[in-house]
Amino acid sequence: MSSQTARRIVLAKRPTGTPTTDCFREETYTLPEVHDGEALLRTLYISVDPYMRGRMNAGKSYVPPFQLDEPILGGAICEVVESKAPDLKPGDLVLSQTGWQTHAVSPAANLRKLEGLPGPVTMALGILGATGLTAYFGLFDICHPTSGETVVVSGAAGAVGTVVGQLAKLVGCRVVGIAGSDKKVQYLTQTLGFDAAINYHTDDIAAALADACPSGIDIYFDNVGGPVSDAVLSQINDGARIAVCGQISLYNLDKPDVGPRVMPMILTHRALMKGFIIGDYRDRFPEGVRALATWIAEGRLKWEETIVEGFDHTVDAFLGLFRGDNLGKQLVKL
Repeated sequence: MSSQTARRIVLAKRPTGTPTTDCFREETYTLPEVHDGEALLRTLYISVDPYMRGRMNAGKSYVPPFQLDEPILGGAICEVVESKAPDLKPGDLVLSQTGWQTHAVSPAANLRKLEGLPGPVTMALGILGATGLTAYFGLFDICHPTSGETVVVSGAAGAVGTVVGQLAKLVGCRVVGIAGSDKKVQYLTQTLGFDAAINYHTDDIAAALADACPSGIDIYFDNVGGPVSDAVLSQINDGARIAVCGQISLYNLDKPDVGPRVMPMILTHRALMKGFIIGDYRDRFPEGVRALATWIAEGRLKWEETIVEGFDHTVDAFLGLFRGDNLGKQLVKL
């Protein structure tokens, strides 16, 4: 198998500000031999996610940075082509972290066989994967929503935000989403059942929030940071809970962000504000998957995917996250 070649996309240079196409390089390389306990994989779907931008920086974070001239790693759905592991056979579908490669050799211990999904296999990268679990644990474990409370979700039309809003509706909350286009606003209210939605590009966010949240804001699920979050935090109620999941508006800044100080609002409203990483909940993933799968089976939880076809379009699909191109989970189909 050593003569077989594959394609991969590596980090060619570290971005300053918004990444450009020259930060990436496609390579053809020779696959290593498959050893005992390993499997050769053919990639079917690649996940591209906002958090990957942070791993392109050299600084210390909750996960190690991507290495220059090494492939961009992340979630992928793959088919087993060859196996020297007892629990895997050719044709099995697995979830891997092999990322932006057409093929890879991986230890079987790093793979999860995909079986018994209640819908398309892509659910394992989205609604029943890291994004759905992020919504589940961020909302329920940190924010503890109760019926009648008002929940605001930024990045509401993204992979995590769409699920957060629906989960909050399931427990009887008033849900307001913030998104970046009229099409997304319409999707949130008409398809997902949000009570209101705001287009941050065209609406006066503070005024629109005041109209949509007449009783103030009890819970804020923050995916974007920046001026959007400043506007939300200025209208929180006493005892508000804020889950900080992402800060996509800040990821591409080339100098530190300076904005309104939120600490006085946290203090005076006795609010809880907590950042979290989904990996912290790894031991409880089965709990989250069971709950989400049940709501899906009952028809109470919808999901959306934006799928770009072709390995050649992987970089553009990633950059499109920062343009707001995607609705729901962004994937690349090989």
